[in-house]
Amino acid sequence: MVLIWTQFGVKHKNVKCKVRVIHGEEGSYTSEEVREEPEVSSPPPSPECVDYYSVLGVSNDSNEEEIRKAYKRLALRYHPDKNSDADAEDKFKQIAQAYDVLTDPEKRNIYDQQGLTKGGVAPTCNKTDPSHNSKADAHSWHMFFNFDLDSDDDLFNPFTRNPLPHLSRHHGNKGGLKPAGVAEVHDLSVSLEDILMGVTKRVKLTRLRQTDKHTLKPEERVFDVEVKKGWKEGTRITFPNEGHQMLGHAPNDLAFVIKEKKHAHFRRDGSHIVYTCTITLREALCGCTVNVPTLDGQMKPLPCSDVIKPSSVRRLIGEGLPRAKNPAQRGDLLVEFQVVFPDRIPPSSKEIIKHSLGQC
Repeated sequence: MVLIWTQFGVKHKNVKCKVRVIHGEEGSYTSEEVREEPEVSSPPPSPECVDYYSVLGVSNDSNEEEIRKAYKRLALRYHPDKNSDADAEDKFKQIAQAYDVLTDPEKRNIYDQQGLTKGGVAPTCNKTDPSHNSKADAHSWHMFFNFDLDSDDDLFNPFTRNPLPHLSRHHGNKGGLKPAGVAEVHDLSVSLEDILMGVTKRVKLTRLRQTDKHTLKPEERVFDVEVKKGWKEGTRITFPNEGHQMLGHAPNDLAFVIKEKKHAHFRRDGSHIVYTCTITLREALCGCTVNVPTLDGQMKPLPCSDVIKPSSVRRLIGEGLPRAKNPAQRGDLLVEFQVVFPDRIPPSSKEIIKHSLGQC
């Protein structure tokens, strides 16, 4: 007679199978354990992923400007300094993470193809799920962001990728801390008048800074950003180690990049500025004197005795912008003419014009 039963290991989810074979008389038997099945682990549950488009409240075909506006609105609403709700900080970090992915064309392309189905772009997942706290996930995050992670907890820290519009690599070190991950770049809007005279802009920013081994705290600071005469758009001013910080890492660099505001009257052409002057056909043919505004608020008379052709240019020497390498020298103010033609000419005037222009 053969009796078979199983013993289940509840704690380790292993299964032991035992067989007892009864020999001879009733009640007399020997037992033999014939085999033990190895532990079989159930497949880990898939981490719960968040749709970054839903996080920002935009459609999946939104352009960068729409995503930027949505991020700015939500970041102001859920910023820990402005919102005292218990979940405000978590929402702020999730918004920052969504913004970082969706405003980078390469990351967004990968996310659109894989993000919600394969986790290919580090989707926001449930931190209480132990199956997600794995070295495999850490490797995927590292391969995608090209960033050295100190622990699996860093996977859920949005400031391993800063929530600001533009980012670049930074490899500095400070005080034995690990290198910072990114340099944070802000646009600094300046007018042509600012570039003419030079200006110092005061910018107030809030950064996450490490207060002790396990704590990050928002810290506010005002930066005085000097813009010198004649500087070009794209000029970069860097404040080392003044950006966000993640636990165990040196603070990021903070950089400001000059962006020129659109001017109502002028456009820039190197160290020159261009002013468009509109005149009538009569003025173009018969000559005139036009008053040209300058960047420093003056009006300069410009006599034109010759025929002025459409798109022709006259020059006011030294009325442009300072040259960056030698601010004592200035470019020119270029006056570009647009001639307005009449919609119709009376027949009597046509004869006069024909007669007057007959010798031209």
